[in-house]
Amino acid sequence: MAPVAMRTVAQSLSDALPVSYWLDDPGKPAPQPALTGDERCDLLVIGGGYSGLWTALLAKERDPAWDVVLIESREVGWAASGRNGGFCAASLTHGFANGLARWPGELAKLEEMGARNLDAIEAAVARYGIDCDFERTGEIDVATEPHQVAELKELHEEAERLGLAGGSQWLDRDALRAEVDSPTFLGGLWDRDGVAMLNPAKLAWGLKEACLGLGVRIYENTRGLDLASAGAGMAVRTPYGRIAARRVALGTNIFPSLVKRVRPFTVPVYDYALMTEPLTEEQLAAIGWKNRQGLGDSANQFHYFRITPDHRILWGGYDAIYPYRGKLNSDYDHRPETYLKLAEHFFTCFPQLEGVKFSHAWGGAIDTCSRFSAFFGTAHRGKVAYAAGFTGLGVGATRFGGDVMLDLLDGERTERTRLEMVRSKPMPFPPEPFAWTGITLTKWSLARADERAGHRNLWLKTLDRFGLGFDS
Repeated sequence: MAPVAMRTVAQSLSDALPVSYWLDDPGKPAPQPALTGDERCDLLVIGGGYSGLWTALLAKERDPAWDVVLIESREVGWAASGRNGGFCAASLTHGFANGLARWPGELAKLEEMGARNLDAIEAAVARYGIDCDFERTGEIDVATEPHQVAELKELHEEAERLGLAGGSQWLDRDALRAEVDSPTFLGGLWDRDGVAMLNPAKLAWGLKEACLGLGVRIYENTRGLDLASAGAGMAVRTPYGRIAARRVALGTNIFPSLVKRVRPFTVPVYDYALMTEPLTEEQLAAIGWKNRQGLGDSANQFHYFRITPDHRILWGGYDAIYPYRGKLNSDYDHRPETYLKLAEHFFTCFPQLEGVKFSHAWGGAIDTCSRFSAFFGTAHRGKVAYAAGFTGLGVGATRFGGDVMLDLLDGERTERTRLEMVRSKPMPFPPEPFAWTGITLTKWSLARADERAGHRNLWLKTLDRFGLGFDS
């Protein structure tokens, strides 16, 4: 871009607050007190994001007599659950293509269970009166390059052949631009039923209130320091006390698991997003977007974007930053060079919005695994269950993960625990510095594929052969 244009891009960020728009809310609930002293319970849930909240809520719904405690090291929803784009998808497999490549024999079942899971989330939002701006608008996968048009059409045809297209609709260039107008759009695949838009922080806070209403005891600013067997149950040490529990569910995701052998299966990736100021009526008319779908482009390094009830546009993705040696570091939570890149891409997509400014810019870590979708397991002779590896698609899938953890703790075979997806594990990442080297090479290769009409080099083809890879 020309220097003047780049100055304009930079100026669009001049007032951006370095905090998640969703968390910058005066209605944010006060934290529950920290645990001081010792506790006993039937089920201890560690982690106050979606994984932990859904698990605690589902446990009380299954058996109201269960004594359930949830602990969170900071405040409920402060991490990935309060920083994401608010796309609540039915897919349990990080999209149809990933599911087809990994579990073709049970994909129909996974798709059906994912649809039921999304319906159950919508029902819970209504049942508990959770005010999180839940809108079943769907999502459009957008092609911005000719090869992406061909790939999306082929994917849609395959879904139709398998009878799994559901409410998906192919949109040609004109039909797509009638929905959302960008000169970069060439075509798109609209999943009308399988994705909802919502306010992610309000969902977390609403789940917290629902849990409290059912009698879950929640302790915030209470970190689980270690986990050990204690007779027939488990013991967890916290900074000011100790919890004895019959069973433990771990919903810590990107944060180091208290079951150490789980740690090599996930790595942290930092994702970033911008939020615009509210658009004027004239600006809204310039882009259309009356049906409020979520959108995501089809590149390897992709953007996701959606419009909010107050007419702001969230614009995120593209840069997926893996920290050197895989160490979590809050310094990565904000990355001005990524914000500039995202802002430049935003105005390329929507040149008619020149002059719009961004009110918020933020980032944070998500957990990813080598198969891009959650994995599950138990430890300590079945007394501990875990779910992790949601790879940025956890707003909806974490509820399914909570059900899986409770099934595993019950020790009974269910339709969920019989799934190959649930019974299998992804390939662990190699030790450092090999993981960093491999992920860096993969990111370079994915960017190069985007520049070369989707052509995958030998490195990516080798990863494909072994079911590995890296998804931004």
